[in-house]
Amino acid sequence: MTFSSVYPHYITKVEKKGRTKDELHQVIEWLTGFDQKKLQDLIDQKVTFKDFFSHADLNPNAHFIKGVICGYRIEDIETPLTQQVRYLDKLVDELAKGRKMEKILRSE
Repeated sequence: MTFSSVYPHYITKVEKKGRTKDELHQVIEWLTGFDQKKLQDLIDQKVTFKDFFSHADLNPNAHFIKGVICGYRIEDIETPLTQQVRYLDKLVDELAKGRKMEKILRSE
């Protein structure tokens, strides 16, 4: 599955709940280290999630992302790629649900 095929759904999800594309980009940059230019390059290249996360510089606080997504506890997922995708899904969910940005961008 390509990141570019899911990305528009992330935008729709957050905008439908009153959040912005810029806020989504802030969340993605926090998790992956990708600035807007790099993110757009990866979208244009239609990279898979595997390639997307292989290029990422995962935030050292990503392990603080916990909870249930799609019926699975994120902290219990053993496959690194699956866990990374679920990290992103959880952050997008939190953004869409109106959680404060400082809580989404975990500092501890």
